[in-house]
Amino acid sequence: MNRTKGDEEEYWNSSKFKAFTFDDEDDELSQLKESKRAVNSLRDFVDDDDDDDLERVSWGGEPVGSISWSIKETAGTSVSNHEGREQLKSRNSFSSYAPLPKPTSTYSLSSFFRGRTRPGSFQSLSDALSDTPAKSYAPELGRPKGEYRDYSNDWSPSDTVRRLRKGKVCSLERFRSLQDKLQLLEEAVSMHDGNVITAVLIFLKRTLSKEILFRELEVRQVALRHLIHFLKEIGDQKLLLDLFRFLDRTEELALSHYREHLNIQDPEKRKEFLKTCIGLPFSAEDSAHIQDHYTLLERQIIIEANDRHLEAAGQTEMFRKHPRKASILNMPLVTTLFYSCFYHYTEAEGTFSSPVNLKKTFKIPDKQYVLTALAARAKLRAWHDVDALFTTKNWLGYTKKRAPIGFHRVVEILHKNSAPVQILQEYVNLVEDVDTKLNLATKFKCHDIVIDTCRDLKDRQQLLAYRSKVDKGSAEEEKIDAILHSSQIRWKN
Repeated sequence: MNRTKGDEEEYWNSSKFKAFTFDDEDDELSQLKESKRAVNSLRDFVDDDDDDDLERVSWGGEPVGSISWSIKETAGTSVSNHEGREQLKSRNSFSSYAPLPKPTSTYSLSSFFRGRTRPGSFQSLSDALSDTPAKSYAPELGRPKGEYRDYSNDWSPSDTVRRLRKGKVCSLERFRSLQDKLQLLEEAVSMHDGNVITAVLIFLKRTLSKEILFRELEVRQVALRHLIHFLKEIGDQKLLLDLFRFLDRTEELALSHYREHLNIQDPEKRKEFLKTCIGLPFSAEDSAHIQDHYTLLERQIIIEANDRHLEAAGQTEMFRKHPRKASILNMPLVTTLFYSCFYHYTEAEGTFSSPVNLKKTFKIPDKQYVLTALAARAKLRAWHDVDALFTTKNWLGYTKKRAPIGFHRVVEILHKNSAPVQILQEYVNLVEDVDTKLNLATKFKCHDIVIDTCRDLKDRQQLLAYRSKVDKGSAEEEKIDAILHSSQIRWKN
């Protein structure tokens, strides 16, 4: 269609759209970017479902597909292809967010993209948002009506206990009367859940006086046992002693008092405390134990002071060769005996540090004494003392070796402390059971014992099998060959 120059000027001046010119390129582009930032700030409220509420027009005034099309058409001649792709990505990113509420303003969102204003009446972005009715666009999800009871005080004792069992938090402060608290405890006990019972007992312990709490628990043995265990676990000795005193449990009261010595670090103070425990109403067996504990600590203090002085002086060869690695204070009786056998084995019986004195004072059994002394002397490789430990004399003056722990255990301990083969063979030969002797001799390579035992058993096959285990050309191989060719032995196989 042919138009005159005047008609074209009138068309452009009368149109609501503005023609593209190079003069306003920067202005258009800056407005476009500003509008893009404004829309991006509304991502939490925008969704594709509101596309029907937006004005979409082409240069001819006809509607088009989407807002992104208008952006591309508007900025296509003024920005590079790279910027165009970034804008398309921005459109794709905000199109999946929550829907934007329909504004009350008469202006559409496309006005922001075009940068077109109407004289005297256009609203700013802040004004347009302020015109939107105040409304929460992300309301809290509805909860079941029963859930709101968590914040009220209408839970019954049974409901409270069930919620505690499920691990839910609920306040127990609403149970103020003694009757309600006891009912809560009864419900917890009937549920047979130790954690719930303990939780309720902690609440009662905090809100009831000791007298009332002890009186009510006296007739509720299950809850009482839980409270006693709880007090032991947390170390509340004062309340535990008060409870045992109220219940007239004298023996448990004494044992709880005795346990307090574990918290005393100073040896002298611990000894004095143990002395006060001797007169408490323990059973006969426990009274003997308390007395031994006091006597042992008293001995340890004396031995420790004396040995520390000798070690510091450096005049004793034993302490120079084998310096002490730790203090003996507060050590068990067996450790004290080992220490005494290691450093004071030859001392006279009258001294406190003598092993024999310790054995008699604390009535240490023979097996325990021999086992401990053997370990100590074998560690020092004092084989003469080891031999003397097992040598006894009968009333006729004959000597004989005897081991209360069994010579098989003696062999194991000696081998552990790297005893020579000759020493091992001597004690392996003293093992009475033949199979055990043969197994030990094979394990510790006591060749002569294995060969002699196989010969005594007349077991040719086992002797042949063992021949392959000894060194070629050794004396053991020659001995085996001599036995195998002997005509005086009647072999079983």
